[in-house]
Amino acid sequence: MSIIDRELEVCAQNYTPLPIVLTKGSGVWVHDADGHRYLDMMSGYSAVSMGHCHPRLVRALTAQAKRLAVTSRAFHTDKLAPFLEKLCDIVGLDRALPMNTGAEAVETAIKAARRWGYQVKGIPRDSAEIIVADGNFHGRTTTIISASSDSDYQRDFGPLTPGFKIAPFGDIDAFEQAITGNTCAILVEPIQGEAGIQVPPSGWLGELRSVCDKHNVLLLVDEIQSGLGRTGKMFAFEHEEIIPDGVMVGKALGGGLLPVSAFVAKREIMDLFDPGSHGSTFGGNPLAAVVGLEALHVLEEEGLAKRSEVLGEHLMEGLADLAGPVIKEVRGRGLWVGVEIDSSVVDGKTFCKLLARRGVLTKETHDSVVRFAPPLVIKKNEIDWALEQIGATLDDVASARERNKTGDQELTVRGEDRI
Repeated sequence: MSIIDRELEVCAQNYTPLPIVLTKGSGVWVHDADGHRYLDMMSGYSAVSMGHCHPRLVRALTAQAKRLAVTSRAFHTDKLAPFLEKLCDIVGLDRALPMNTGAEAVETAIKAARRWGYQVKGIPRDSAEIIVADGNFHGRTTTIISASSDSDYQRDFGPLTPGFKIAPFGDIDAFEQAITGNTCAILVEPIQGEAGIQVPPSGWLGELRSVCDKHNVLLLVDEIQSGLGRTGKMFAFEHEEIIPDGVMVGKALGGGLLPVSAFVAKREIMDLFDPGSHGSTFGGNPLAAVVGLEALHVLEEEGLAKRSEVLGEHLMEGLADLAGPVIKEVRGRGLWVGVEIDSSVVDGKTFCKLLARRGVLTKETHDSVVRFAPPLVIKKNEIDWALEQIGATLDDVASARERNKTGDQELTVRGEDRI
C-alpha cells in the first residue's frame, strides 16, 4: 500500500492535496519521495516565507529545544518578553497576546473587541456586532465560519454564532451604512487571500480607518497571510499609512517550523483581559518565542519585505506578459499574486496538476484562481524559471484545447509525468 493510500485510510478527508509525497525541503525547493524536485510557489499559504529549513531558524529551534520548550503560561520564561517586545515594535502597537494558529489569533481579536464593546463603548450585553467583508477568510473555527459569506464553510456546522454583519469588500459606503450603535469592530483582510488575492480600491483601508474613528468602532486587520513582508511592506496596512487598533499575525511568524501567532493591539484593548479570561497551553511557549523572534530578525536583516516588493513586480509583469486565452486577469501585491484563469478552458486544480508535472507547486482557490506566493527568499532567476514553466503549461493547455476540437478530449502534458 502506498503512503498516500495509508494516509487516506487513517486521515479525515478535509483536504484534497495533489498526489505528491514531499520528503524534504531547502529554501524554495522541495523534493518528493521519488526524488523529483519542485519549486514551491505556495510557501504554505505564507507560513514558509523565509523558505524551508532556514539555517538561522533551525539553529534557534534546535538550541532552545535542548534547553526548555513548553511550560505553559503558568510560569514566566526568559524568552517571551524579548519576542513580544520585538513584535509590538514592528507592528507599532502596545501589547500582544501570543497564541498558536491564525484562527486562534482571530478568535482572540473577536473576544477582545466584544469585551471592549461592552466595557468601554457601553454596548448592551450580548448584542455586540462585528462587521466583516464579503468573501472573507479568517479561519475555520465555529465562531469564525459564522462570519463567512461562503455557505460551503458553514454547511452542517450550525447553529452558527450570531453577532456578525457582512458588507461588500472594498465598498466604503456599505461598511459605514452597516454600522449601528451596537457595532464594536470592523474586521477585514487588507487583501483577501482565500478569495483569490482580491485587492481593494486604493485608499479603501484608509477610509475605513476614518469611518471607524468617526463612529467609535475598532479597526481590526487580519495580516495572517498578508503580513510579515508578503505584500512588499512589513504589513499590508502600511501601504495606506494607517495604524489599526488591533492586528492578527501568524503563519510566517513561525518561520515555517512551528505554529506561532498573536493578537497585537492598543493597550486600552489588551488591558481588558484579566487572568482566566483567555489562554492557551502552548501559546507563548519558549520554543515558539525563540523561533518567532528569530523569524522577525531574519525578515528585517535579509530585507525580505523589500525583496518581495521588487521581485513581486517582476513576477506580476512576467505573468501579465503570458496573458492570453487562458489567463483572464493577474492581480496582487508583492510576492502574492492571483491568476484568474478561464475555467471553461481548464479548471484551477487541473492547471496546478499540470504545473506540478513541470516542477512548480501551488494550489488553486475557488476553482478558477491559481495562487503564486513563493518564499520571500526566492531569487530572480528562480522566478524566471517558474515563468517559463507556467508559459509552457499554458501552451500545453492551448494545444490540448486544439486537440479537443478534433475529438481528443484528454488534457495531457508533454514531458515527464510526475503525478
